[in-house]
Amino acid sequence: MSSERIELTRDCEVVEVPGGRTLQLTKGTPVSITQALGGSYTLLVHSMGGLFRLDGRDADAIGREVAEEAAAAGDGAGPKTPAELRDDVWAQLKTCFDPEIPVNIVDLGLIYELDVKPDAAGGNVVDVKMTLTAQGCGMGDSIAADAQHKIERLPGVKTAAVQVVWDPPWTPDRISPEGKQLLGIP
Repeated sequence: MSSERIELTRDCEVVEVPGGRTLQLTKGTPVSITQALGGSYTLLVHSMGGLFRLDGRDADAIGREVAEEAAAAGDGAGPKTPAELRDDVWAQLKTCFDPEIPVNIVDLGLIYELDVKPDAAGGNVVDVKMTLTAQGCGMGDSIAADAQHKIERLPGVKTAAVQVVWDPPWTPDRISPEGKQLLGIP
């Protein structure tokens, strides 16, 4: 990615990397795009000296086109069964990336459990258990927050919870063949 400085063209919400805290940036804030993967952007916010994730729905704020998937997320497509919604959740998780690794969290083998249950009050509740490549990784809160926000935008999802767990410990054996190919691992 280029380190060209650009200014936000409007106010927008971002998520702090690695903290996972949501903040509002104002129009005119100088930023540089450091990564663009999974429909979201990692921004260096010069005035704050840190990295922040911008959702693809707000790509226009940095002069980029809003991806169709990002624009459609949250559009009502009618009720879905938990099984149908489960496939949609897996697809959303494939758009989540560790800001330091150019492979999505599904293909990295970070997702340990995915459960979709109907809620008595309507909609569905999604629970995800995931891990990180190393316990000392500071990106956990940021990655989990990104996954939660993307899942909660899906039609039919009432709430989502993404929990980082450490058992069993992650190993490179969990990386999918697609992930290994992207990483150049035989």
